[in-house]
Amino acid sequence: MGATGIDFEAVFRALPGAVALLSKDLVFADANEAYLRLSGRTREEVLGRYLFDVFPDNPDDPAASGMRNLHASLCRVAASGEADSMALQRYDVEDPDRPGTWEERYWSPVNVPVFGPDGSVVLVLHRVEEVTELIRARGSRGGGDRARVLEAELYTRARELQELNQRLRDAHAREREVALHLQEAMLPEPDPLGHHSAAVRYRPATGALNVCGDWYDLFDLPGRRYTAVAVGDVVGHGLRAAGVMGQLRSALSAASRVAAGPAQALEVLGLYARFVKGAESTTAVSVFIDWSGHTLTYSSAGHPPPVLCAPDGTVTFLDLATDPPLGARPEHVTRPQSRTGFTEGSTLVLYTDGLVERRHEDIDIGLRRLADSVVRHRTADPESLADALLADLVPPAGITDDTALVVLRL
Repeated sequence: MGATGIDFEAVFRALPGAVALLSKDLVFADANEAYLRLSGRTREEVLGRYLFDVFPDNPDDPAASGMRNLHASLCRVAASGEADSMALQRYDVEDPDRPGTWEERYWSPVNVPVFGPDGSVVLVLHRVEEVTELIRARGSRGGGDRARVLEAELYTRARELQELNQRLRDAHAREREVALHLQEAMLPEPDPLGHHSAAVRYRPATGALNVCGDWYDLFDLPGRRYTAVAVGDVVGHGLRAAGVMGQLRSALSAASRVAAGPAQALEVLGLYARFVKGAESTTAVSVFIDWSGHTLTYSSAGHPPPVLCAPDGTVTFLDLATDPPLGARPEHVTRPQSRTGFTEGSTLVLYTDGLVERRHEDIDIGLRRLADSVVRHRTADPESLADALLADLVPPAGITDDTALVVLRL
């Protein structure tokens, strides 16, 4: 029974469409009455069993591909968290009353992810609509020969669409791999910061294309009294986002070396971003660390706030100088800047939103989760702390947006 008083199990069973719930391992978790009627199976014959043990391909048809296509779609949904509407499939079904007898059947499947509280995929909803009678009816109106021609044409077009989709997915996968190599080349390990220790991490999204727009940077400013640290997030994905990221990262690095503070550096970056296609709505945050004065000066262009954790576990979000993302305003406006002190031994954490944002969850929950993790592991060295944060905050199914992370011991 849900919070609204609705019995959602009863609703599921009464749905007129044929729907099954599968685990990420493609084992039946449930099936409604319409699905059982359509497939000719009882609940006992499907629950707890692997989908393709219940519905294998027709062994008498060497060209059968329904099982392979459905398996690929379901695995893709489980990995990416994105719904997939499949092309028309021929998928013969064994007659339960006549073992060894296979019925020619045609289906229109749709596979949809079901998310858990942490935003990860926990189940896959598999909905099928049978179109066998529609194909037969189309053909019967034009005679036997015409029926076969129409049926073959419809099935051929569906197969072509399936193959085209697969080629597109392969092309996207190749682009993702190239973009990741480019991203890796543009995000090297930072230079040593004297006796101060730091750790950086980049994690691409799992099984998705929204990668390669996040960056980090960390370097000493002239005179070595100050250190600048920044992270940013370009809207978009793939090679285009990686190219924009490289331009903006370099521009902010150059501006930070001559600017009076982080706000002025972000102002320069915002003016530059107006002339870079794809840079609109990029978010970034920059922090200047004054080692001798024990102060942090920071400014944010629409980015999630850095976390400052004192040795006693007191957490402060650096959120008092936040302005809209780059290019969000048509006119140039001076960006805000704020300053706060820090105690030696404190920890500073900068990150991109992939670390804290989850589907169907308020971002404040993710920020609290981050703060709790930083407090728990605050005595660890930056390398260990960075690994611990990723272990605590990345869902079991992986992140759906790429993530950059910087951990610095002050």
